[in-house]
Amino acid sequence: MYLTRIPIDISHRKGAQFASSPYRIHAAVEASFPEHAKRVCESGRILWRLDDANGRGDCLWLYVLSPEMPDCASIVDQAGTPTDCEPQTKLYDNVLNNVSCGQCWQFRLKANPVRKVARDKGNVPRDGIRGSIQGHVTEAQQRTWLLDRACAHGFEIMPSASGADALSVSHRYREQFKRDGGTVTLVTAQYDGVLKVTDAQQFRKALGFGIGRAKGFGCGLLTIAPISETR
Repeated sequence: MYLTRIPIDISHRKGAQFASSPYRIHAAVEASFPEHAKRVCESGRILWRLDDANGRGDCLWLYVLSPEMPDCASIVDQAGTPTDCEPQTKLYDNVLNNVSCGQCWQFRLKANPVRKVARDKGNVPRDGIRGSIQGHVTEAQQRTWLLDRACAHGFEIMPSASGADALSVSHRYREQFKRDGGTVTLVTAQYDGVLKVTDAQQFRKALGFGIGRAKGFGCGLLTIAPISETR
């Protein structure tokens, strides 16, 4: 597995247009790999996420996790990058292989927190599946969504000095973008905090395969860093 970081300068029109559409980014990420390249392997799959690079909002990092190395030139050609910053790729297997129970990490996750809403019993669709998928819209709902899933993904949220969980929920958006002539709407949120690994196997799976839905559109990628490291 490889983790690649590509700067996107959104102070210029080219970069801003690129970053405004998850569908466009999805297509660009897919195009950065040859047709025969692996999209999924036993360790993980292609995931990506946009992060604020400098805290000012004029430059973003495009993170791409992938079984094979992407061709960054194809993404740079579409989005443009700052002249003083180059794409970087590192082998991610060292991170995955060294995960163990009891470790504590800073983490970041952009996710699509949703719930299934049941339909009336008398209104069963042809496929026999009841319910529809709706996004969690309040901060409390979005926070609970991750807390409820932490254990199944092999971690727990660590408490802060005050005793509350060290979890920040920010960048809460209702994103809309065009796809195949229609409009896609996603509720998204960014999660930052400190976690403790409780199940190394499940946590490695979360790192490699992501958490939640809308993985093709910039959600699901969980990244970790040493607690002393500043993002």
